[in-house]
Amino acid sequence: MDFSCSSAFVTLAAIDLEKLVLFYGNLLGIKPRHYTPSYAEFQLPGLRLGIFRPKIHQPEFKNSSSAMSLCLEVSDLENAIAQLTDLGYPPPGEILTAAHGKEIYAYDPQGNRLILYQSSGK
Repeated sequence: MDFSCSSAFVTLAAIDLEKLVLFYGNLLGIKPRHYTPSYAEFQLPGLRLGIFRPKIHQPEFKNSSSAMSLCLEVSDLENAIAQLTDLGYPPPGEILTAAHGKEIYAYDPQGNRLILYQSSGK
């Protein structure tokens, strides 16, 4: 048996869809390429980000933080931190230095972990 995948993308469940769509639209500086009352989709370089309102089993999606993170490479980490702060979601910690560059952890309105990083260009 062969597992053949033609496409992959990340989705986030959101009971309050509008709030999360507004947050990501403002953070990313783009509008969703598809938006309905139950689903929105952003097209990023190399990634589609979907946000959906669950129709069933809503309790399992409330406050569901996990080990998964949405990593976003930015050209100016300080500017990205300022933008998150302006949106009302300042990163709670300090900038870290990793092998690939500088990074900081942040969280969206629903508590999903974001890792914003600026490559060291190595």
